[in-house]
Amino acid sequence: MNYKFFTQNNQNKKTPQNKAIPGREAEMIRGRSGGYMFDAGIWQMLRRCLLIGTAKSTYYAGKRELTEDFVPTVQKAVAENCDRVAEEILYASDGRAINNSAPIFALVLLSMGETPEAKAAFTKIFPQVVRTGSHFYEWLSYTKSLRGFGKVVREAGKTWLSRPDAKSLAYQLLKYQQRHDFTNRDALRLFHVKPPTPDHELLFHWIVKGWEELPTNIPSTALTQIWWYEWLKRNPDRTHEAITQGRLTHEMTAPVGKMDKQAWQLLFNEMPIGAMLRNLGSLTELDVLRSDELANLDRAEAVLNSKEHLRKGRIHPIDVLKALKTYQSGGKLGRSKKTWNPVSRIVDILEKALELSFDVVEPTGKVFMHAVDVSGSMSYTTVSSIGLTCCEIATTMALVTAKAEKNYMIRGFATDFRNLGITAKDSFSSAIAKASNQNFGGTDASVAYDWMIKNNFKADVICFWTDSESWAGTSHPSQALARYREKVNPNAKAVYITLAPYQITLVDPEDPLSWDIGGFDPGAPRLIQMLAEGGL
Repeated sequence: MNYKFFTQNNQNKKTPQNKAIPGREAEMIRGRSGGYMFDAGIWQMLRRCLLIGTAKSTYYAGKRELTEDFVPTVQKAVAENCDRVAEEILYASDGRAINNSAPIFALVLLSMGETPEAKAAFTKIFPQVVRTGSHFYEWLSYTKSLRGFGKVVREAGKTWLSRPDAKSLAYQLLKYQQRHDFTNRDALRLFHVKPPTPDHELLFHWIVKGWEELPTNIPSTALTQIWWYEWLKRNPDRTHEAITQGRLTHEMTAPVGKMDKQAWQLLFNEMPIGAMLRNLGSLTELDVLRSDELANLDRAEAVLNSKEHLRKGRIHPIDVLKALKTYQSGGKLGRSKKTWNPVSRIVDILEKALELSFDVVEPTGKVFMHAVDVSGSMSYTTVSSIGLTCCEIATTMALVTAKAEKNYMIRGFATDFRNLGITAKDSFSSAIAKASNQNFGGTDASVAYDWMIKNNFKADVICFWTDSESWAGTSHPSQALARYREKVNPNAKAVYITLAPYQITLVDPEDPLSWDIGGFDPGAPRLIQMLAEGGL
């Protein structure tokens, strides 16, 4: 009888994931899955919540519980460094968050900071975060519920509604006449806005009193779209003329005009990228998009496969992935009651748009191992109205990163490390199908390192696409990484892309070659490439 079993275990530095690493207890917290992981800290938690959002439930927590974690995180961060919070909100709002709701929510919390510096930070970034009428009314809704309309809020509201460019303001207030239980009239009365110019005065008069009679002539260039909107209300059968002359959008036209194929064709000719993504199904159902309408297909390709359009429109990859999945379904997914036969070229265009929506650079020449979490929790957690799962998004992000490189492997982990059969030649649709068929079992991120040790796979960078709730293993991932470096590659870098807004991380804070990246960031693939080359 001897104690080799105990001393050998200590030498190998193995600790079951349901226990904290001895000596590191103060740095670790217990996740909702029961496993112990390192505390991500308020700043990493803040970025995750801003990028991912907490308004959708996950496998391990409901949306109220997640948001109850989000609120004190923002409050603590504001108390510590309000300017940094403002920078994080701006970073997420600039097309990196899956939508602008979490940044707007955090903006309200920033305005509630107790210091003058917090109020000033809120005022400074407000117009950069609240860009559209929809954003404005969402902000009003959160503000009403969380804090009320004090001085700093009233000044922000007045400034937004008094922007110097009356034409762009008219566009927003016509396009979004009411949202979130607020109307344009409610906003003007709430903030007691005085019109700064004659154009603003005409605009506000239309909002408050409307036009009982249509003016004979357009009263101002700034109100051109409003005049044509009012004209169309009185002449609903002349939609084509209103769209052509007034340059009306779908949101302005559909509620009051008669919509037919020609109307949709006219809208499509000027349709911006966001509206195009949302209306591909309707355009196909009406035969505006069909295999033999080459000019229309060419325009769809020119818009959707343009990096400039994607960036200017702040199109997030998840928006494209949602559009791809919805379009391929022929109307079976999403809220639309329409049905259509998908045009194969549009599917190809969306596949390319998805790849272009991520920020990548030239191949680094490094060897990458992509470990995609295919455990049960990743298939349960959804992040959009049409049921995109974390696993589907993780697979998409891993594949686009792999497509930018020449030397890579993509495998899936649950309680084992399995071959998913995914290569860079896969379409995103086929890759997602391969990964989604594998969703079952517990989560053990350390199995990726164990497999690479056993197979002597020398990776320069190991990327984990996961919700970070690793709990099922006999060794912590950080310990398995240490063994991998000892036995295979001492310079291996590890990147954990966390796809859920939890306050946990698999990164050892004492490891200078490991990083945690907030999930769903379109810049994540490029950031990983920069880390691979030592650029950060």
